[in-house]
Amino acid sequence: MSTETTSLLDVRSAVLTRRSIRKYKKDPIPEDTLREMLDLAQKAPSAWNLQPWRVVVVRDQATKEALKEASFGQAHVAEAPVVLVIYSDMRDTLENLDQVIHPGVHGERREAQKAGILKAFEGKSSEALEAWGAGQTYIYLGFLMLIVRAYGYDSVPMLGFDPGRVKAILDLPEHVAIPALLPIGLRDEEGFSHHRLPIDRVTRWH
Repeated sequence: MSTETTSLLDVRSAVLTRRSIRKYKKDPIPEDTLREMLDLAQKAPSAWNLQPWRVVVVRDQATKEALKEASFGQAHVAEAPVVLVIYSDMRDTLENLDQVIHPGVHGERREAQKAGILKAFEGKSSEALEAWGAGQTYIYLGFLMLIVRAYGYDSVPMLGFDPGRVKAILDLPEHVAIPALLPIGLRDEEGFSHHRLPIDRVTRWH
């Protein structure tokens, strides 16, 4: 399903047709399509452009079965052709600031920017750092879910899992935070229609 051969949904259509899907067809997702979707999601914004999110693309069935058990037996984790494990790693991010600061920023300005970022997080516990990183990673997650839908696939953001077990299964560092697991694939159910509060219930105008 390459962008060269497939018409993608526009943003409005992706929003209106997205559902939280828990039953998936067995059809695999081509690796080039996965890479395109992840590359687009990588354009998500983040404070200071830190991009603290990281992703493990899980296609191996045995690993998906293990993740299913770590997700309290939720069947769609094993049934979806791909599960994306989305986590934040602020330790790695702060140790590699040169990778995220724009290449157009040079010299003293670059060093000042690095120093300012490090000072902003100075003295924060590992838990506080990853809580902040997880907040940025949710922005990435929102982008990713719409991109997945634009390509004709579906997903469901999952919070019901044992983080410690997921880290052990995937050999992730102990300090990272895991905001969500995201099974993706072709839907094998329609899912519930949208039921959302009206905008005037959640919006104030001044």
